[in-house]
Amino acid sequence: MRVFAIRDENLPQTRALGYLIYYERPKAFYIELPDDADPWETPLLLSSFVKRGEHSVSSYWSRIWVQQRIIPQDRQNIGQVLKENGLREYDEFQLLMLSMGRCAQDDCYLEEISTDEMPALLIGRWKTKIEDVVPLHHFRLLAFFRNGEVRIADAAAIAEKHPECQPYLMREDRFLTIEVQPDGYGIMWSDQALMSDRELYENGESVPLSLEDFVTFVRYRIVNSSEAGRILDCSRQNIDDLIRRGKLHPIRQDEKNKLFLRNEVMQRRRQ
Repeated sequence: MRVFAIRDENLPQTRALGYLIYYERPKAFYIELPDDADPWETPLLLSSFVKRGEHSVSSYWSRIWVQQRIIPQDRQNIGQVLKENGLREYDEFQLLMLSMGRCAQDDCYLEEISTDEMPALLIGRWKTKIEDVVPLHHFRLLAFFRNGEVRIADAAAIAEKHPECQPYLMREDRFLTIEVQPDGYGIMWSDQALMSDRELYENGESVPLSLEDFVTFVRYRIVNSSEAGRILDCSRQNIDDLIRRGKLHPIRQDEKNKLFLRNEVMQRRRQ
């Protein structure tokens, strides 16, 4: 992770208009804006977020902001430009670093800061990012937040403001493809189908559960095919036969393995 203060040539150098965070492995950008950000001083694309009271910019719009400050990929002589700058391929981050974010449309530039220099607003927001998420029935999400809170949110209700997410809420198999964004900035089904950690938190209902509780349940109450075979003292072929006859019900399966609720396997042993 690399962090950059977004500064303006016309403002004191100690003042940041926001912070650009770059995650190198997934090549993801995020922008965090101060709680007291002035929409008139904030860069044009980002000012619309301030006006809506949003201060964490999604990876999609953060990338758009970056792309506005670098040479476009479809430029006619892009190959020659890359070669002259010692780049083997088109890389948004490397191109951004060539000018440190400067462009003709404003007076903004980037200044890298160390983790020791990170402002309290970034540290505070990271404490409430998403640690993990579990898709539930009826398009609900069980979200585990970094501060220890757990909330159940109705993804369908949140998606009313996100048309790009709605196709993933029409079929359960597509809904289950959900992933957590880098460093817990929210959840995603694609680069554009996103929901922020803030939306899940504010629209979610708190539940008396912790991530540790959930992990403990999975560790001790879920068994795979081999463990089920040991409990029932039978072979994998017998396990498959029990499944075909509706005597065992795997909660997840693929070509190589199956997972079962331990209690169902134990109940079967007692029969």
